Amino acid sequence: MPLHRYLPFILLLLGTGLVPVAAHEHDAEGVPEGKAVSPDPLDSILWIHIFTMIIAFGLILPFGMVLGIIRSRWHVPVQVLGTVLAVLGWLLGHAHKGRQFAPNIHAAFAPSLMSMLALQIGLGIYLRLHLERGWHGVVRWHLVRLHGVVGKVMPVVSWTQMLFGGITAMGFCRADHQGQCLAHFIMGSSFIGYGIIMLIILFAGQAWLKRTGRSQEFWDSLVITIWGFINTFTEHRWGRAWAHNDIQHTSMGVVWWCAGLLGLWLSRGRNKQPKRNLIPGIVIFLTGYAMSAHPQHLMLSTMVHSVFGYTLMAAGLARIVEIAFVLRDKPALDGEPSSFQHMTPFLLFASGFSGFRSPGDGKLGTMLAFEYVY
Repeated sequence: MPLHRYLPFILLLLGTGLVPVAAHEHDAEGVPEGKAVSPDPLDSILWIHIFTMIIAFGLILPFGMVLGIIRSRWHVPVQVLGTVLAVLGWLLGHAHKGRQFAPNIHAAFAPSLMSMLALQIGLGIYLRLHLERGWHGVVRWHLVRLHGVVGKVMPVVSWTQMLFGGITAMGFCRADHQGQCLAHFIMGSSFIGYGIIMLIILFAGQAWLKRTGRSQEFWDSLVITIWGFINTFTEHRWGRAWAHNDIQHTSMGVVWWCAGLLGLWLSRGRNKQPKRNLIPGIVIFLTGYAMSAHPQHLMLSTMVHSVFGYTLMAAGLARIVEIAFVLRDKPALDGEPSSFQHMTPFLLFASGFSGFRSPGDGKLGTMLAFEYVY
């Protein structure tokens, strides 16, 4: 029987089998008892691993994903380059000396990310063969969509793994500090992700918005609504006494889902056509105002939190100005985007990275990482 009939399954099995399902083990003998890392410095191999993975998973592969969305001929070459660097970085991660680590989330999560990459390799090879006769036509339809979904999920998973890597390298976010880490990294990542999506829509997403028949504020408001519901019921540890931070975060969750529902309603005009509105920008502005006055245990943390809030307020204000005065409620400008439209994504990036550095106990965030480790 012809081999090509079973080619999809062979490639998928090879792809998912390239990476062991178990997390690799590091030598943790040099890690002092009760510590997360050994006192040794990061060696050159580990530094190369870090930068290689950042370039591969943080820049090249996501850029290749965008090229795939716009059906650029550079999609495959860029993804091949990213894959080569990713495999090289993965191998280097097993070969480093110097600082050693206790069992950690970064090592445990690595096989999942690499398995996703291997799956994408298998899917990509099969789809490039353009086998469409017989049952290949049915299989191809499903695999094209699977390839697209996995490709869009991978940047999120990659970002998560890079955060895990930074946390592991510095040895923080353990024991009682996990809750604070989770809150600040999720919060910062959400605004960075929002900025990235804005940029993608700005340069390559207008056709997709037209196909959906929805305005951008519809999708923004939908995410705000979902995020608000999650925030309302997860910020407080139920069964324990309420703290002032719990009340503030939970209240903001209520504001988000109420405002999100309003934004959904306003995103359709009387003629059922997509309509712009200012609700997402107002929500960002109000969230920034609340965060700028968020009390922390340390003065340094309070000051950084204020910068985070002010930057977020500026992002919300820039979004309002963009919709009301630059676009004048239109979906987009004719021709190239206005330079002012770059302002909101930039401020969202800045606020997100500030959110990483705004912990309340002084033991989280990159600003105080070395003090915590040593």
